[in-house]
Amino acid sequence: MKNLLKFVVLLFSTALFAQAGHIMQGVGSVNMSMGGAATAQPLDISGALQWNPASISTFDSKIMNFDIGAFFSSPELSSTIPAGMMWPENAFGPGSPASPQVSGITKDDRGVSPMPALAMVWGNEDSKHTFGASAFGISGFGVTFPQETSLPMDVNNNPNPNWNPNDSNPINYPQNMNGFGHVESDYMLLQVGLAWAYEITDNFSIGIQPTINYSSLELAPNPLSSPSMTLGYPVSDKASAIGYGAQFGVFYNSPGGIKLGASYKTAQKFSEFEFSNTYLDGSAAPDVAFTMDYPAILSFGLGYSTDSFDFAIDYRQVDYENTEGFEAKGWTQTASVQGFGWKNINILSAGIQYKGIEKLPLRVGYTYSSNPIDKELAFFSLPATAVIKNAFQFGFGYHFNDQITLNGVYHHGASDGKTEGQMLNPMMASQTNPYGAVPGTKVGYEMTTDMIMLGVSYTFSK
Repeated sequence: MKNLLKFVVLLFSTALFAQAGHIMQGVGSVNMSMGGAATAQPLDISGALQWNPASISTFDSKIMNFDIGAFFSSPELSSTIPAGMMWPENAFGPGSPASPQVSGITKDDRGVSPMPALAMVWGNEDSKHTFGASAFGISGFGVTFPQETSLPMDVNNNPNPNWNPNDSNPINYPQNMNGFGHVESDYMLLQVGLAWAYEITDNFSIGIQPTINYSSLELAPNPLSSPSMTLGYPVSDKASAIGYGAQFGVFYNSPGGIKLGASYKTAQKFSEFEFSNTYLDGSAAPDVAFTMDYPAILSFGLGYSTDSFDFAIDYRQVDYENTEGFEAKGWTQTASVQGFGWKNINILSAGIQYKGIEKLPLRVGYTYSSNPIDKELAFFSLPATAVIKNAFQFGFGYHFNDQITLNGVYHHGASDGKTEGQMLNPMMASQTNPYGAVPGTKVGYEMTTDMIMLGVSYTFSK
């Protein structure tokens, strides 16, 4: 059992997938293919356990789901500064003008991330009680932006004649040149839930699901730490934290095919991340602690089913503004970052399943999310750029027999434009410029995401 737990943690600790803020839009092949909509349309146990524990009452067998996906993302980080901020006119020889600006783009080189989901439900049509268990990677973000190699100065601090100011990203300049250098983040959240649903009537159910969470976070550089005047910001190790919470739901399944559902996932309260930090020269830096909870989510759903179609639509509100780690914003007095400063967001998920082909249901889904990041605070979210506005999914199932079903989904998402604001400098912060916005500068990020996922659902013989 101990070795199994270690394997599960290892598997989920590599999962990085965020769609709405840092929240996963759906869980498993079926739920993802429906755009994440499941609060009132429990087509499979994974979506039901993720979005409304009351809806697992519709399953009257012992069922197990396992899904694994390959997730590809392509974030791009860009920045612009006035050339005169770093060197004067004629810096590159007599009569050479300074470039009006320095601007460039850095592409992420993280590669492919796995995305697993595991769920099980125990139901019996002769009982009003249904139970479920799940292990989902419900949140994550991660970027790897390499240090800029096209620099205005060479190793001897002399002007570099081969430097191109129109293709050089100053935000990724080394820290001794007022950039951040190599920027990397790695965050994941594994949630384990134990659900119980009770049928008050044949059509109305309630459910509750206590949850325990494991999260890990690694940052390079670590802006949560105070910088050294000579050594800059340190790099953190991978710190972990444990969190607790719950989810409550209600579900109504009318005889006419209309379904209604609502659920509330409480904020997941975490212990502190306790970072051990190291400066870039290898010397020890002061440790720092930081708390980052998972926000409360309120979901409402509408479903409708016929012999040929299943339709689902969900609306969610994510409460970032009252979540520790996200509500705080700005700099501390020692130039560390207080928090992301994210706004509440709205998520709309919709999907339709066509059942007219024997043994081969087809699914199409769409997800919309508002952006939690204010333009004036975009600089603080450089390590967490995975904000997708529009996502589209196409999926299918194949029923081999009464026990085994194979499901698959393809996803594509896009940020639909750049999240962009000014660079911020704590040394420039004042009453009239509270975040230290640097005039004439820009920093922004955008991305697309793609994913292929396959899953197997197994129904045990009664």
